[in-house]
Amino acid sequence: MTTNQSSIQYKSDIPFYRDERVLKIIAQIISTILIIGAVVWAIMNFLKAADARGMTLTFDFLKEAAGFPISNPPIEYNPSMTFGRAFLVGLVNTLRVSVFGIIGATILGTLMALARLSSNWLLSRIALIYIEFHRNIPLLVLLFIWYFTIFGQLPRVQESITWPGLVYINRRGFYFTWLRLTETSAPFVISIGIGILLSIIVYVILRRRRELTGQETHYSKISLGILIIFPLIGWFLCTGSPLQLDVPVLEGFNFSGGLRFTPEFAALFIGLTMYTAAFIAEVVRAGIQAVDRGQVEAARAVGLSTSQVLSLVVMPQALRVIIPPMISQYLNLTKNSSLALAVGFQEVFSVGKITINQAGRAVPVFALVMVTYLTMSLLTSFVLNLYNRRIQFVTR
Repeated sequence: MTTNQSSIQYKSDIPFYRDERVLKIIAQIISTILIIGAVVWAIMNFLKAADARGMTLTFDFLKEAAGFPISNPPIEYNPSMTFGRAFLVGLVNTLRVSVFGIIGATILGTLMALARLSSNWLLSRIALIYIEFHRNIPLLVLLFIWYFTIFGQLPRVQESITWPGLVYINRRGFYFTWLRLTETSAPFVISIGIGILLSIIVYVILRRRRELTGQETHYSKISLGILIIFPLIGWFLCTGSPLQLDVPVLEGFNFSGGLRFTPEFAALFIGLTMYTAAFIAEVVRAGIQAVDRGQVEAARAVGLSTSQVLSLVVMPQALRVIIPPMISQYLNLTKNSSLALAVGFQEVFSVGKITINQAGRAVPVFALVMVTYLTMSLLTSFVLNLYNRRIQFVTR
């Protein structure tokens, strides 16, 4: 009898109550039952306690009239609309400040990281001061500084600061000249959508073909051409101009028209962006310094310029180190937007707090807010993790 046969025979002689594999399975089943039982017990006790206190846990209140205003709503809203509509306005505000904040923090943080690594002593020290200042000051304090100390000292509407390009700044907000779609802009908008979708498809197909065949397909130039040609076609298909210049005009005690950013939004956006950018700068700096020095020297040896070394050699490798901690910074920025309550910006958490006071449904509202933040965080993590897996080294 061989060694393997004797080993199999030995294992078959072990009673099931002494077999490690059987004991592990039994332990997992028992622990699963205990955890599920504890969760069910907690939920049942919570429901009984809520019923005893007359607390309604349904979401029927979302169909009732909200009865409170929201300053400068991004979508149509008035106090006669429902709590559900008010919550949607808060959600759009949260998404708006989060998306703009992520873009701004990424750009600013990357620039600060490059400045920190610069051989210019003054530029490097300025970046270091910026990073250390924002990393060691609580975000709430920074928001107060921007809102009360800086924006609170802006002039009145009649004495607005005027910048070139028809930009007006006062204590009621920032007013920008903006392009608006006209009533005849439907073909233009449709052509833009088709152009974006088609350019992405062509880019992916031609790039994949180049990888498989090794032949130059000019995927970038063709995709860019599609992205330019289709909107031009849509422009000519419109009976009139699809865009018009919306200029802010002083009427009475305030400006009308144009694009307005309230001081509350501006304080939250700038505070979140500059605070998160300091942490992103350290993440990017660590990622760049993680690239082997020999890679940089080899790139310079073949005649690449500094910008080419950075864009073609350093950053593609650094991204493999940067992306995972960058995800955490993006999630922190999204969740930190709930501090908007301190400066009066009505995002999803602020609207939820007002809804609790108006409707008296604390548990459903907090559950809705928690699910909202959880969904946004999971979607952000999912998208960035897909990209992270795509750029990682494939090992065998």
